[in-house]
Amino acid sequence: MTLRSHAGMGLLMTAFASAALASPAAAVEAPVIVPLQGLEPVLPMDAPTVATGVPVPMPGAPTGFQKGIGSLPDVALPSVPLTGTLPETVVAAPLPELLKGSEPGRALFSSPHSEMKAATPGAVVGNPVEAPRGNGLAGLPGLAKPQIGLLTPVLSGALDPQLGLAPDAG
Repeated sequence: MTLRSHAGMGLLMTAFASAALASPAAAVEAPVIVPLQGLEPVLPMDAPTVATGVPVPMPGAPTGFQKGIGSLPDVALPSVPLTGTLPETVVAAPLPELLKGSEPGRALFSSPHSEMKAATPGAVVGNPVEAPRGNGLAGLPGLAKPQIGLLTPVLSGALDPQLGLAPDAG
């Protein structure tokens, strides 16, 4: 590698490290407003509104590499932890007027920002060789039976949705 490619690789690794160390509070989300106004001609009331966002997960460092003394690592495909914040979601639907002259308001379903943690699946492969038995073959290691396993994906967090009535803003 030339000096220029070493410098470029250093800059790339610095950018990756700074992105990995960014705090979850600085995580970005893409706002999404679902356009439901096209339903108004067929509904007997105003169309509901749905406002939410798309979370942008932040990957962490892969976990699970454990190197034994004189052997290969047990984890062949490590789990990658992801952290992110589920965005605030608000669904508001007007309530129909049941009694003439009444002001029923709107039904609101909201869920505030929620911290979520996840981990991708991984794979475990046992060591394919055994320690030498010392009975011939000049101390060469023997082959072991293949042992393969999967690490399950993980998702944890807490949601706090709320459902209620609100007075009509109009």
